[in-house]
Amino acid sequence: MAQTLDSTPQADGFRMPAEFEPHAGTWMAWPERTDNWRLGAGPAQQAFAAVASAIAAAEPVTVAASTRQFENARSRLPAAVRVVEISTNDAWMRDTGPTFVIDRKGRRRGVDWIFNAWGGLDGGLYFPWDQDDLVAHKVLEIEGADRYRAPFVLEGGAIHVDGQGTLLTTEECLLNPNRNPQLGRADIESLLQRYLGIEQVVWLGRGVYNDETDGHVDNLCCFTAPGEVALSWCNDRDDPQYEISRDAYERLMAERDARGRPFKVHKLPQPGPLVMTVAEAEGVDTGEGAKPRLAGDRMAGSYVNFYVANGRVVMPLLDSRRDRRARQVLAEAFPGREVVGVPAREILLGGGNIHCITQQVPAPRRR
Repeated sequence: MAQTLDSTPQADGFRMPAEFEPHAGTWMAWPERTDNWRLGAGPAQQAFAAVASAIAAAEPVTVAASTRQFENARSRLPAAVRVVEISTNDAWMRDTGPTFVIDRKGRRRGVDWIFNAWGGLDGGLYFPWDQDDLVAHKVLEIEGADRYRAPFVLEGGAIHVDGQGTLLTTEECLLNPNRNPQLGRADIESLLQRYLGIEQVVWLGRGVYNDETDGHVDNLCCFTAPGEVALSWCNDRDDPQYEISRDAYERLMAERDARGRPFKVHKLPQPGPLVMTVAEAEGVDTGEGAKPRLAGDRMAGSYVNFYVANGRVVMPLLDSRRDRRARQVLAEAFPGREVVGVPAREILLGGGNIHCITQQVPAPRRR
């Protein structure tokens, strides 16, 4: 029986493994709120189903769906995908689901972060978020994994680890006062060490330009292997992303990981810039609790927002002019893995992408 523990993962010998380590499966959630997803969420559901299908070819996938959407999700998803009934406020499993940790005895547990919809009442993206704050606990119950309830606000997309002691994040997000105003940089580093078993935090500055999550690192930079990262890159000096990417690059070049290695950087071209069209904006319902979607809004498109599954990388297709080059870079960064592209603009219209809607369940291994 799964239980809630009073200790911490670090004290119990647990660590967060890298995404590129073996998986037991993947969790997703089903989109439905019409004040975030256009045309009754139908196009987004099609895109989510395509992502689930691409991952299910490599590992088991579970999709959480609400009571009223269960039959619809079941009919749209492949038979191999498990569908379970879980209430949600929206469909961002990376941020609402648990962060799984493992130990050398082959055990798997999960960290349940406090969730406040990316800022609470100070810049958060919707209200209420009470059901989303329960998602991680429910997933851990279904997985039969013991739970650590972390005493601070964090989203899974705000962190990325190499599985060997190093964590990437951004100052824009984790030092934002709308998350944990009572905590300073040293406090946050200490909590990350205690709840993820990491040794070193590498701080980047800002996230992708206009990212409504306050700069999640998984949209800007992520590990592809120990000592290697993928970084969203922009060569247009007039684009706001130009300085953001270069600042991140310079910080990475000045750092070493927890094992003392310098970073090798794979530069992924920035798609677009991509903006929301009039037709796309008009397809979104007006809601009292959600961020408005407006024509002309620049979206935080990034090829870094991919997902690493067993034996394959599932990447977003966002810009026909740059999709091919992005695929080439990822193939070079992940030798031996198949790189599969999925049309993902409909996911981006809702504020994120493939990495944001997925959460890996690591396969624990005895050592």
